[in-house]
Amino acid sequence: MIAIWLVSGAIVLWPGIDFVLSRYLFGLRQPTMVEEQRLMPSWYSIASRSGVDMNKYSIWIQGAEGATAGATAGNTVTVTNWAMYTLPPSHLEAVMAFDLASHLHSRSWLSRVALWYAVPARLVALGIRQLLKLSRTIPAVGCTIVGFLLMAYIGILLFSLVFYDSLAVPLLYLSPVLLPFLFGGLAHWNERMADRAVVEMGYGRKMLEVLYGWQAQHQEETRRMGMTQPDWLGGRSSVSERIRALENYIQRS
Repeated sequence: MIAIWLVSGAIVLWPGIDFVLSRYLFGLRQPTMVEEQRLMPSWYSIASRSGVDMNKYSIWIQGAEGATAGATAGNTVTVTNWAMYTLPPSHLEAVMAFDLASHLHSRSWLSRVALWYAVPARLVALGIRQLLKLSRTIPAVGCTIVGFLLMAYIGILLFSLVFYDSLAVPLLYLSPVLLPFLFGGLAHWNERMADRAVVEMGYGRKMLEVLYGWQAQHQEETRRMGMTQPDWLGGRSSVSERIRALENYIQRS
């Protein structure tokens, strides 16, 4: 199974895979005609300023309330519903510049391969988040399930350490725990590099205003849902952390 999964990574080299990944893996949608008319002037301005071929990239909409979209692969520029329908054109331009910057630091095929092999880690991270959420919502049930799974996992790990001579098998069982943090750390680093690139492109202050506006609008919701701290499993910084980093980048530029 592992060999099949490793070989399956070759599928991401197919030129049309961006559409499949965006539509079915990330749950994105293509903009309507009205949305495209709103987005294209900003996208044209970004492409002219950054010197990229605007026809090389496709624009997608993410049904999320975040200020910026999550990491995607290949030649895609993603905008959230919140940014699409809340921000004026100049600030929408900054958000699109951030997403473009997240792709400029790596080759498109390499980002596809990394995200493809990160799918199991993303599923494990999603499972961990749901279990932690259940533990907070219904402590008795959640803690029982978490405790049972943890003991079973430790038992399997100890069994592999005792009965296998090689460390390869124990490390294989450890990978579901380690890989989400590894890929989350890489996504976190890429987000920081994109924020820095936004400042270098001249959109730093606009991006800062976007994050301040989002924070003011969602302050109570983020506090209630526990989103004030970085999401290390998902590779996302908290908004306040990104604001501090952007302010530092702007001061040094």
